[in-house]
Amino acid sequence: MIISVCTIYRRLGMKINLAHLAPRPAPIRLGCFILILLVLWLPFATPMYLFIQDANLVSILTLVVLYGEFIFLLRVWGKQVYNQSQMLRHYGLEFSRKNGVELLRGLAIGIIGVLLLFGLQGIFGWLLWQQPQSLELFRKVILEGLLVSLGVGFAEELLFRGWLLNELERDYSPNVAMLASAGLFAVSHFIRPLEAILHIWPQFPSLVLLGLMQVWGKRATGGRLGLPIGYHAGLIWGYYIINVGNLIVYTKKVPEWVTGIDRNPLQGIMGVLFLSAIAFWVRKFSMKTLIDR
Repeated sequence: MIISVCTIYRRLGMKINLAHLAPRPAPIRLGCFILILLVLWLPFATPMYLFIQDANLVSILTLVVLYGEFIFLLRVWGKQVYNQSQMLRHYGLEFSRKNGVELLRGLAIGIIGVLLLFGLQGIFGWLLWQQPQSLELFRKVILEGLLVSLGVGFAEELLFRGWLLNELERDYSPNVAMLASAGLFAVSHFIRPLEAILHIWPQFPSLVLLGLMQVWGKRATGGRLGLPIGYHAGLIWGYYIINVGNLIVYTKKVPEWVTGIDRNPLQGIMGVLFLSAIAFWVRKFSMKTLIDR
């Protein structure tokens, strides 16, 4: 697959001089990047949609191919557009002990935050905790949740707090770039049918807040992505364990908009308050770190 991707890219390179994109406005650079990525992806995705009957398998395979090509294109983009050979490191994806520790710290903060949120609701009597149906099944849920959460955390943070934020910061002030990236991060979760959008719109403020907090987390650690990836993964992991493991039952003593519409904490007042508290702490830590520097 990599050889085919390289061949396609070389053919594109004969017609497009990517170095000319460097001085272009950010929207043009972003649009060109996405267009090139789609041109690379479609030759692989189209046969999958045509010849594989299992919709779930097609979805997984096409996403894996898309993200693999995204990482490949990031490296090419860095060399051809900005003349940088270590673009992933520039985005904050470095393989160091410090970044690893920060990832684990973020993972712990995320999952502990989720447990505190649901634990507090249990104390208030808004939900009841349930015993796992099977310890073996529960271990499987924990492991699956960890793998899924790390995959999603890595993918979304490299995309939004790595590539996208970097492109925006090249043209705009740090605050404008942060707000724009957080807004686009939230909007990206609503690329779905109108009926679904209307159903999940209450989580939009939470997603914007999460996007802002992740930028503050990155800046607080010197531009590394370990903490944002870990925290993002921790939130998903904690929620996955509780939701997929069927560990809670809501008592319905309060409306859904308090605890979370459709059992989603991001669509409830309690989730927003907890996220806001953590975001305030991360922002304060980020500002203190920047001042100390």
